[in-house]
Amino acid sequence: MRLLVSLSLALLLGLTQPPAFAAGQDAEAPAAAEPAVPDPLKRETPRSMVSGLLGALGQSDYDRTALYFDLPPATSSRQRTNAVEQARAFHAVLDDGGTLDTFITLSNDPNGKVSDDLPVDQERVGEIAIQDKKIPVLLTKGQDGEHQVWRVSRETLTQITAATKRAPVVTEPAADQVVVAGAPLKDWALLLGLGVLVFGGLWMLSALIVFCMRKLVPDPEANGLYRFFEAALPPVSLLIAVGVFYNWAEQLPVSIVARQTLLRYTGIVSVIALVWFGLRLVDAISELAIARMQRSQRRQVISVITLARRAAKVILLAFSCIAILSTFGIDVTTGIAALGIGGIALALGAQKTVENLVGSVTVIADRPMQVGDFIKVGDVVGTVEDVGIRSTRIRTNERTVVTIPNGDLSARQIENYAARDRFLFNPVIAIAYGNSSAKLKEAISIVQQVLAEEKNMAEGHRARLGSISERAFNIEVFSHIDVHEFDTQVIIREKLLLTIFERLEAADISLAFPTQTIVFSPSQLEAVRGGSAANGDAADVDETAKAVTPALPAPPVVWTDATPPPRT
Repeated sequence: MRLLVSLSLALLLGLTQPPAFAAGQDAEAPAAAEPAVPDPLKRETPRSMVSGLLGALGQSDYDRTALYFDLPPATSSRQRTNAVEQARAFHAVLDDGGTLDTFITLSNDPNGKVSDDLPVDQERVGEIAIQDKKIPVLLTKGQDGEHQVWRVSRETLTQITAATKRAPVVTEPAADQVVVAGAPLKDWALLLGLGVLVFGGLWMLSALIVFCMRKLVPDPEANGLYRFFEAALPPVSLLIAVGVFYNWAEQLPVSIVARQTLLRYTGIVSVIALVWFGLRLVDAISELAIARMQRSQRRQVISVITLARRAAKVILLAFSCIAILSTFGIDVTTGIAALGIGGIALALGAQKTVENLVGSVTVIADRPMQVGDFIKVGDVVGTVEDVGIRSTRIRTNERTVVTIPNGDLSARQIENYAARDRFLFNPVIAIAYGNSSAKLKEAISIVQQVLAEEKNMAEGHRARLGSISERAFNIEVFSHIDVHEFDTQVIIREKLLLTIFERLEAADISLAFPTQTIVFSPSQLEAVRGGSAANGDAADVDETAKAVTPALPAPPVVWTDATPPPRT
């Protein structure tokens, strides 16, 4: 576990370490000191130097390996032979009991690690164990032509030479060995088999733990502890497998090339495991929180949780990409710094996208709606299905989906029907003119009584004679149904209307129909008859008058919309 913490800290420090510029240093000085042509052996930094050294050892190119040693230039064949023998011995002791720092922990700065206790021109990159003696692998910085390069120090080479004289090592590989990528095939198989075996065992153990917890926990989907273990155990098993593999691989008598190559990429596996753990943990926490918000009817928080989950996943994936690129030796610090300038240009070129992002923050913070609300935005009426980072989706009554960018949504008028705490009930009940004043008062009393008997009616309800129109006496009702659900208020509204109609019908109080009544005086009736007689319609007028007028002295004649008056 301590190793995993060290790897994580080294990864973060390697990603965030700024360029080493001295205070007050002239910006032109480094550019002037930098050679026009880079070192062909890539010895400018400890990381690139160790990578080049392993590449030469993997190809068994000991002439090139000797160029990574701090040795005087070979001017004779004897010196070249000695350099090659030292390279062979160095390779042999590394295979036998040597370790090198992992790629991600090596400094990628031309100045090395300035925070260690070594001189500024020295860097420790590993350790070699020969019998009971441990020899540190030190690099020293010096001049090679026009380049400032890092090489294995003479002190390290001298100690290795002295130790191998006391305890000789085999410098020649077996003739029957199958070499793949600079290392024996059996070494690759041993290391890979170890990794698969460790991870497989831990994976099965984690699956068994989750299975037992699922059987023991009453409601596993709603249990926070179970959800945490379900999300954490698979990636944690991979992370532990990396740590176990790292410790065991250093103790195995395998080729340094195979060991360092696989240990280099265990950094990538560690990053994948950490990001995998983060993604699963974010999903588990967000799903648990959403379930709780739904049970407590706090749906407005669901949009915030969804947006936060997506943002967290984007950050985790960005971190993983940066870490993996850094593991492959790609310098990402310059690219990260360029994002500041590129971000401005991107914002100018993607104003709508930025506007939608800001709009989404506004919608989430202001909370004019939430997922599941029935709203009206302009001409769009429907239910909110999702409030995303860029847009909001609304399901209409026709079951179509309308997508509105959040930038436009935040600037428009939003009518939220789901935010109503009660529903207005204000029908106008038209009482026909044929009813007496007593019947009219009784009708008002009936409506008031129906409202008072409804237990879901809010206080302050009233029913009054509001107006006398051309067609009826209008009883105006003003009240609120005190429920939150739309479907419930529809049922209550229907019950109220039916009850009012039934009681008015039982009291023999007739409702007005949408008709118009015209009353003629006797003189007007004679004039109408005279005009109709001239047109040949007198008989029709008399029949109509008899049908609508009672046998009283000087009765008025009533014409309805169904029988239009004759032409005058």
